[in-house]
Amino acid sequence: MDLSSTIRMVLAKPHPAGRPFIWGGAAVAVIGGLILGSWLFWIGAAFTAFCLYFFRDPERVVPTRHHAVVAPADGRVVSVAPAVPPAELGLGDAPRWRVAIFLSVLDVHVNRAPIEGRVTRIAYRHGAFVNAALDKASEDNERNALAIRTPDGRDLAVVQIAGLIARRIVCTVREGEMLATGERFGIIRFGSRTDVYLPEGVRPMVAEGQTMIGGETVIAELPPLVPR
Repeated sequence: MDLSSTIRMVLAKPHPAGRPFIWGGAAVAVIGGLILGSWLFWIGAAFTAFCLYFFRDPERVVPTRHHAVVAPADGRVVSVAPAVPPAELGLGDAPRWRVAIFLSVLDVHVNRAPIEGRVTRIAYRHGAFVNAALDKASEDNERNALAIRTPDGRDLAVVQIAGLIARRIVCTVREGEMLATGERFGIIRFGSRTDVYLPEGVRPMVAEGQTMIGGETVIAELPPLVPR
């Protein structure tokens, strides 16, 4: 990434979910500067700057390749392995390939649809807040799961998972809505994980340790359906 691209990403407009935090920090800075002393001003200013960075929502260039599955979030791939989708989505108990992406507090936390399709189910489940980089986070942590059905009838799941310090999962879509590949559907505050369960028979094209760019990095491709 060149310097100009980096600057545009850092200075990207914030996601609407971050506005209360940004305005709150700015208010503290103003009050501290006018009334209570400089130390409170610097605390408010630092918090505001952090929130502007954390909630940044840069534009992304979505691949035009048909049937491409893109990363639903920025971050590092911490697991690529077969796993059973969350039971609350009703996608069966057959293991399918899962790609798990860990988001540190420095990553963009906006979630994007991995593929075009209709949201057939959204299920929220309360849980723990263990380190999202651990494999057990997929099972134990608080999560919000979406099932997406592609236009040709294949089912995919994407799961927003809270982390050690993430205490708020925001989902901005409803069941029945159509999503375009790379379209925003939510955000997680602060530090988290996003899992993708690929359609049955589809293998991932990424490996553990790779860095993902939400809405841009291709993690799999759906093969053409063979007519019966």
